[in-house]
Amino acid sequence: MTVAFRFQIADFRLAASALAALALIFAGCGEKKDASADANKAPAESPAASGVPAQPTPAKQAAKPIPPGPAEIWKEFSGERAFEEVRRQVEVGPRPAGTPELEKARVLIEDGLRRSGWEVERQTFTNETPRGPVQFVNVIGRFSASGQTPVPRDTQRAIVCSHYDTKRFSTIRFVGASDGASSTGALLELARVLALDPALAAKVELVFFDGEEAFVQFTGPLDLKPDGLFGSRYYATQLRDSKRAGQFRFGILWDMIGDRDLTITLPNDSPPDLTREVLASADALGLRQHFSKHERSILDDHEPLNMIARIPTIDLIDFDYPAWHTADDTLERLSPESLQKVGAITLHHLRQTLGK
Repeated sequence: MTVAFRFQIADFRLAASALAALALIFAGCGEKKDASADANKAPAESPAASGVPAQPTPAKQAAKPIPPGPAEIWKEFSGERAFEEVRRQVEVGPRPAGTPELEKARVLIEDGLRRSGWEVERQTFTNETPRGPVQFVNVIGRFSASGQTPVPRDTQRAIVCSHYDTKRFSTIRFVGASDGASSTGALLELARVLALDPALAAKVELVFFDGEEAFVQFTGPLDLKPDGLFGSRYYATQLRDSKRAGQFRFGILWDMIGDRDLTITLPNDSPPDLTREVLASADALGLRQHFSKHERSILDDHEPLNMIARIPTIDLIDFDYPAWHTADDTLERLSPESLQKVGAITLHHLRQTLGK
């Protein structure tokens, strides 16, 4: 029994050793498998594959809605504010094309546009004049309803414009309160009011023309050696050549609109449909009495838009103004009420034709 017991013990020890070895082997294999799995971990199952309902992907933040403008936006136009802008232009003094004084006036225009949220473009070009080559600068304002920069150039449907230079004289001090400053100051007020209705503002291009005044004598807009209307000729040509002209439905030119005794003398070749629409706005506001028909055409910045760009454009001008091109064209002859009337009529027409 002793011998047999010893053998049994030996057998037991041998079996235990074998079992221990096998346990170590299996443990090692398990560790290797885990390491391999960590190193080559498969992608987690998608919710759909695992049977878990997929969660919706968060949508991109929607664009902020464009706030509606005032229902009667024409009532927001302030003749007093416009008059103050006119005063700033006049205080610069005479402002002929190509002078440092006109650059000062230009900076005032650009600052006013930017304050109202408009993007500003300087359209700079050089043209031959009877006094040799002169550099001109049109100032263009555009507005984005969404705040996009740069402002898209394909949303504009109407042009409202003015010239901001004054006639050059050597014998008198000509500050052009009505002839140049009145429409320029009013256009800056228009920019402020339009910004109250971003959707409407985005449909309007504001343009301040340089070089409207002739250096010697006006010639037609299609003449080979033109004098005067330099800025509007260039702007209209660029619209035509860039294929942008087709996007515009109409244009409205302001010139000499500050006279206390306001009488808008519409040129006899004004576009008929546009004339009816503007007069309808004047009727709606009870201001029709301030309009009359001029006995003949008037050579002004609307002509290149009509003839070169083929955009129907009307000239709202008070040519019944005895102080025209004299030293008497001063602030004392103007009134905020006249500026307010032209601004209101224009805003009413823009709202009616371009929509809310």
